[in-house]
Amino acid sequence: MNRPAGTRKSSSGKTPARAVAARSRPVPVVLTVAGSDSSGGAGLQADLKTFAALGVYGASAVTCIVAEHPGRVLRVTPLPPARVAEQIAAVLEAFPVGAIKVGMLGSRGIVQAVERALGPALDAGVPLVIDPVMAASAGGTLLESGALPALRRLLARATLVTPNRAEAGLLAGRPVLGERALRVVAIELAINLGGPHVLVKGGHGRGREAVDWLASPRGTVRAIAARRLPHVDPHGTGCTYASAIAAGLALGLPLPQAVAAGKRFITRALRRRVKIGAFEMLRQG
Repeated sequence: MNRPAGTRKSSSGKTPARAVAARSRPVPVVLTVAGSDSSGGAGLQADLKTFAALGVYGASAVTCIVAEHPGRVLRVTPLPPARVAEQIAAVLEAFPVGAIKVGMLGSRGIVQAVERALGPALDAGVPLVIDPVMAASAGGTLLESGALPALRRLLARATLVTPNRAEAGLLAGRPVLGERALRVVAIELAINLGGPHVLVKGGHGRGREAVDWLASPRGTVRAIAARRLPHVDPHGTGCTYASAIAAGLALGLPLPQAVAAGKRFITRALRRRVKIGAFEMLRQG
């Protein structure tokens, strides 16, 4: 008789109680609201791989279909906002979502639809991690002009916002120049966005360590550091990092510990990267 992997029957023929208890333990659910990346390296594909690697169940709502690979964005096709909202509603109706990760939204209409659709979950206290995807590293705009005011309203409802240097500059309205400026802009954004903690990522900088700055709305700040891997910048690092943090929150970690665990996860994924075709890709599992 076939049995699930990892379970054994005792000499009496019964499955041990601890195995039954493990199977009946609820699995945390994380919803990703993001674009679909045809290369599988970023977007909701990277999110779902990360969730699986961290032992949480991943559900998804597709916002945009992106024809791309790590070297080029061919086309971005936003879905109708109502179709995005329907996906979110279906997941929230069926599953006890423990955390939400939002990535690429694409258009003002989608941003507004997502804010409305997520409203009941956010009102109930479900943590929200937003990776404010605005431009692709391979080139191409991923958030239409005019959508930033609507995005700011959604950011105000987040638990954590995770911009990279360029995205932090767009949110702050000025370029972020130099490593010291990362700390300053993290504090500024955390105070000015109206609610969330802000994690400004330093992965694109220089130096022996990749230092990210986690700032609170009260203006306190702490460094989250790991040894930098020089000349390494695979596709999808921001998506994977934010998803790992969301998974940690769903598993019950306090925010600082979830960020630290996410940093360890993305660092490990970078070290285990694989060469596929002409590109280096993260390996989350």
